[in-house]
Amino acid sequence: MRLSRFLPLAAAAAVSLAALAAQADQLADIQKKGELVVGVLGTAEPYSFIDPKTRELVGYEVDLGRELARKLGVKPVFKQLAVAARIPELQQGHVDVLAAALARTPERETQIDFSLPTFITGQKVLVKKGSEVKTLPQLAGQRVVTVKGGTQEANIRKAVPTVEVVTFENAPQAFQALQQGKGAGYVDDEAALIDAIAKLGPAGKNYELLAQNVSTTTVAVGLKKGEPALKTAVDDTLRELEKSGQAEKIFFKWYGPGTRHQFETRPFKFTQDAS
Repeated sequence: MRLSRFLPLAAAAAVSLAALAAQADQLADIQKKGELVVGVLGTAEPYSFIDPKTRELVGYEVDLGRELARKLGVKPVFKQLAVAARIPELQQGHVDVLAAALARTPERETQIDFSLPTFITGQKVLVKKGSEVKTLPQLAGQRVVTVKGGTQEANIRKAVPTVEVVTFENAPQAFQALQQGKGAGYVDDEAALIDAIAKLGPAGKNYELLAQNVSTTTVAVGLKKGEPALKTAVDDTLRELEKSGQAEKIFFKWYGPGTRHQFETRPFKFTQDAS
């Protein structure tokens, strides 16, 4: 009699464990459905953006997403996300991974897991040439613009505690705000700012970067917490890309000589975890 009373409890526990096991095997689910849904920004050239000629999504992180899908033997599917929506979309299962200019921070590490670093850059401030602002401390009490939901706001507040920050949904809107005089500076990753200047053509000479970094940013692929098999697969793919030389080819395709960024060297590798 006592045993029969515990049987339903045992069965319920077994079902719960089975459900947890199934939930924790995201890699198997991805391979079963035959596609890897990659969350990207689509507005952050050259991380990911819409090619104006082909109207297709392209970029550094798009290429990495394709390589991840190829390694897993599935089809890559890209979903554009707003900056502030990246982590919620991942946590809610609307995307499988994030390749969305996602900076690795201690706060975010409590929410999601990260792959090996895929890009390391510095955040800087872009100002109009001839501006009275020549150094970071001179932004005290001034207004700056940046992208909503990124690490830029927290980093510039840490560097200049009295700065006033106005955020916009994406990088093009933030840069436009600087052009319109809505801020004394625009805060973003150095590579993104170089790209924004280059897009202006001859008018780019009217802007310049402050010399001092606001911060150093490590970008990585974002993953759900508690998915060790998927994290291992992603990290192994990045290591293989490094070993084969493909990682360097992808980097120079988007950032090297002949691009607007004109990086002569690649200052990082996909081989060492940032944690």
